Amino acid sequence: MDSRKNNRKNNKKRKWLYWVGGIFLAFILAVVGFGFYMWNQLGNTVETMHNPLEGNDDRYKETEDRFKQKESINALLLGVDERAGDRGRSDTMILLSLNPNTNSMEMLSIPRDTYVNIPGRGMDKINHAYAFGGPELSVQTVEETFDIPIHVYGRINMEGFIEGIDAIGGVTVNNTFAFKQGKYSFPEGEIHLDGKQALEYTRMRKNDPRGDFGRNERQRQVIAAAIDEAADFSSITKFGDILEVVGSNVQTDLDMKKIQTLFSDYLGTRKNIETLQIKGSGQKMNGVYYYVVPESEFNRINTEITNHMEAK
Repeated sequence: MDSRKNNRKNNKKRKWLYWVGGIFLAFILAVVGFGFYMWNQLGNTVETMHNPLEGNDDRYKETEDRFKQKESINALLLGVDERAGDRGRSDTMILLSLNPNTNSMEMLSIPRDTYVNIPGRGMDKINHAYAFGGPELSVQTVEETFDIPIHVYGRINMEGFIEGIDAIGGVTVNNTFAFKQGKYSFPEGEIHLDGKQALEYTRMRKNDPRGDFGRNERQRQVIAAAIDEAADFSSITKFGDILEVVGSNVQTDLDMKKIQTLFSDYLGTRKNIETLQIKGSGQKMNGVYYYVVPESEFNRINTEITNHMEAK
């Protein structure tokens, strides 16, 4: 009698183990299948947004070597307001310097009215470089202005900015003073922003005592918060939404391998962000406003970023 009871218990135990094991196996297969699907989707998205700059083979080889050696890289982010039949202008230009050895990042917002020499065009506002020659001329102009290399670039249109912020569930920033912009009111303190709110938050400058500098600071806030949200993103249900937004609105010269390396070796740099500010003065020339920066200031920024890149 006892042996039959024991056999029944053992059979139930085995059935329970088989049942649990089956669920676990099904879960593993589902995760692997989802991961494979997402990997394919990611590959398709990267292929869609991959847009290498022409005539830059030497720069790409240097960039590949820097990724392999886990050395510092500089990235130029361009926020572009595109219009039908018009390439648009890069109303947002942010230079990032990422040092994986010190796990730190320097972030410089370049005022769009900065008076610089645009190669082949002469002296003009730096954001006009994009209108004249797209990402290629923007990268070249920033490289020559600050005498530093740009290893990668990313361009996003403003509609994509809104959708991207929404796809990661919004961003949280610390607002230093209350203000209104468009149809939104932004109270002082910690606030959570959806895509449309974030765009208005970064556009305000007329009511800011610091003008463009305050605007640039808010841009850096939102970008830093977005990097954090995307890096810590855990909801796989929205991963497809993010890929769709990125694929439709972003161009970059990063390929799949470099993006993998960026996430594996450079993601820690977001934890220590230092913001740089370029000092100059507003001047009107022939009725047009420019932000004029002395050569000594361009040299100072060059020294700051070069020292950051070389730090161990």
